[in-house]
Amino acid sequence: MSAQFPDEQNDDGEFERQEDAFRDWVSSDGSTAYPAEPGRYHLYVSLACPWASRTVIVRHLLGLEEAVGCTVVDPIRDERGWAFRDGPGYSHDPIEGFSFLSQAYTTTDPQFQGRVTVPVLWDKTTRRIVNNSEDDICRMFAEAFTGLVAPGGTLPDLFPKEIEDDHRKLAEFIYSRVNNGVYRAGFASSQRAYENAFRILFAALDELDTRLATRRYLFGSKPVEADWRLFCTLVRFDAVYFGHFKCNLRRIFDYAHLDGYLRDLYQLPGIAGTVNLDHIKRHYYYTHDDINPTRIVPLGPLLDFTRPHGREKLSG
Repeated sequence: MSAQFPDEQNDDGEFERQEDAFRDWVSSDGSTAYPAEPGRYHLYVSLACPWASRTVIVRHLLGLEEAVGCTVVDPIRDERGWAFRDGPGYSHDPIEGFSFLSQAYTTTDPQFQGRVTVPVLWDKTTRRIVNNSEDDICRMFAEAFTGLVAPGGTLPDLFPKEIEDDHRKLAEFIYSRVNNGVYRAGFASSQRAYENAFRILFAALDELDTRLATRRYLFGSKPVEADWRLFCTLVRFDAVYFGHFKCNLRRIFDYAHLDGYLRDLYQLPGIAGTVNLDHIKRHYYYTHDDINPTRIVPLGPLLDFTRPHGREKLSG
């Protein structure tokens, strides 16, 4: 069996995600080469990608739409990589006129040889990638960019200091076992690797479902960054990961608490606008031709994230 990304596969058939290539930092105090300035930075994303979607959500929650521009790539990725084309919910690149996101990578580093990924935080002044790690970008938005938001209103505290250690540990758990867990199952190229990833994934979902039985969000009454980290996988699960990645022990719909929790987060102001199930389904089912060689995109399932969730009573 061929692997979807052969360079990220070990000898046991396990998917090992590549490291992010660009990890420079935007600062609010001028301590780095990239000071936080309104209009200077631009976000390149795919609405199909859970990693990129988290940066879109955090940008929205922190009111940074005016300070940081955003361009969405075509959800269909071929052998040339992510492309800028005009279509429903995506467009050409208005900043540099790139045809492909790979041009941003090679403009920054002509020797770049890895897989081109989203999101990308682009600096229009130096014309180079600042960072392509979703974790870093979300943290920078929350720390360096908040001074660019117009006064008025209360911004959510996505990284509360009082729970910093516990939050970091849970975020790492969610990343390794759920966010990347679905990929480790879906991109496995041996039965053993798949079954191991499958069991780890569903054990983690069971544990998170139990945690959410007594609290509205992961740490109580208000969502933090880890909630949005989990959301980006949950909202794709029943439409894609359940069938396409063979993560089919249970749907999120079948969980007593994760199901309502997903709908609760989806129904918060502005979040539905960051979710594009058409982009999500067309990207996975069409692009991953080693998994789905016919490239047929299923019409189902019928999902309704707007149903009442009843989780308001779990405010503590």
